[in-house]
Amino acid sequence: MAHMAQSHVDPTFYRSARLAMDAPREQLAYVVTLNTEDAGKPDALCVLDVETGSPTYGQVVGRVDMPNPGDELHHFGWNACSACLCHGEEHAHMERRYLLVPGLRSSRIHILDTKPNPRQPELVKVIGADELASRTGYSRPHTIHCGPEAIYVSALGAPGGDGPGGVFTLDPDDFGVRGAWEAERGSQYLAYDFWWHLGQDTLLTSEWGTPNMVEAGVNPDLLLAGKYGHALHVWNLSDGRHVQEIDLGAEQQMVLELRPSHDPNQTYGFVDTVLSLKDLSSSIWVWHRANGAWQAQKVIEIPAEPADVDALPPALKPFGAVPPLVTDIDLSLDDRYLYVSCWGTGEFRQYDVSDPFHPQLTGSVRLGGIVGHAPHPAGGALNGGPQMVEVSRDGRRVYVSNSLYASWDAQFYPEGIRGWVVKLDADPAGGMALDPAFFVQFAGERPHQIRLQGGDASSDSYCFTS
Repeated sequence: MAHMAQSHVDPTFYRSARLAMDAPREQLAYVVTLNTEDAGKPDALCVLDVETGSPTYGQVVGRVDMPNPGDELHHFGWNACSACLCHGEEHAHMERRYLLVPGLRSSRIHILDTKPNPRQPELVKVIGADELASRTGYSRPHTIHCGPEAIYVSALGAPGGDGPGGVFTLDPDDFGVRGAWEAERGSQYLAYDFWWHLGQDTLLTSEWGTPNMVEAGVNPDLLLAGKYGHALHVWNLSDGRHVQEIDLGAEQQMVLELRPSHDPNQTYGFVDTVLSLKDLSSSIWVWHRANGAWQAQKVIEIPAEPADVDALPPALKPFGAVPPLVTDIDLSLDDRYLYVSCWGTGEFRQYDVSDPFHPQLTGSVRLGGIVGHAPHPAGGALNGGPQMVEVSRDGRRVYVSNSLYASWDAQFYPEGIRGWVVKLDADPAGGMALDPAFFVQFAGERPHQIRLQGGDASSDSYCFTS
């Protein structure tokens, strides 16, 4: 399993986002699925054929069942990516070969090799929860990012279910657990996502809640008291030291997905908040650096939609409305379009963010939704809503799945989410449309994050502009 030196750089490593956009398009997509019908059946990694014209286009063409039930596969990522080029040829022997797939409930991390047969990855290693806890002090691994010299992983909390959560690193050659990344965490306690501006020696983290705060579903008492995450944290990437906390305000509950600019010369990015305690809206904020300090400002607000109380799940009946529940966002590689999943209302939005401080809505599609059940041409009325979103390197194709997290699914979609993945075609001039030929259903399973062969809009970071 050790990485052998290569005579050439992996062709899926790109010096710049522009070169990545010009590369050949993906033929396969990888998606993790949560088993929801049989407690003794494990979750899986499924492989989708996304090559237009293929006889199996839009179908599951490969599958790897995990060795144990109860993982709750959630987010996952590549072992190596274009960040390996940031120090010249120092790490250019690496390959985008292995997928690291954590179980958010089990705290196991599965290593799958895609190289021998990309349609049928092979499980080659499992890092157990005990090893993770003993070496890092963390549990519930969440986000994976390939860095220039290590694999970085976020974790929601400590083994007992409380905090703090944080970030730990894995050795990129043998996947050994190195340890916790933070040298000085300052005011940071809650954790969720992280990403960086490599050229600025800056890492940012966001906040959701500890395992004990999220694993049984949304806790109304904690929510109404403003106890879920509502801040960003800024760190020195090179030494793991906390630099600054940016509090968005306690009414902004659950600060989730971080999408920094792909242009390494820029110092801005987007983050979503799930729920405002003031009016049930969701919002998008831009962080940026000005006068030597980091700050954030709200640039998009998406309102809740009034609804018949009888059509609402118990958790929402007191409010008489459906919150948008923005749970994922993604930024195209040219930094032009931001995609926003409104998991509650079933709306999927596209914004032109060429001016990140003044986004313009350029597209909207409805799929599912707590009340709307908006249909797909090939699937009829849907439930669940647009959730995890992934954008192709060239920005032309957008893939969306509909499950959030089992306990939260049950609160907002108590009828049970019927899993699906869809594809939208994005117009470079703005706008998007559903691909009527691409509708993947998952019987008894729910799909979550999607990764694309050769990289996508949220896997790689770049240190060069050309």
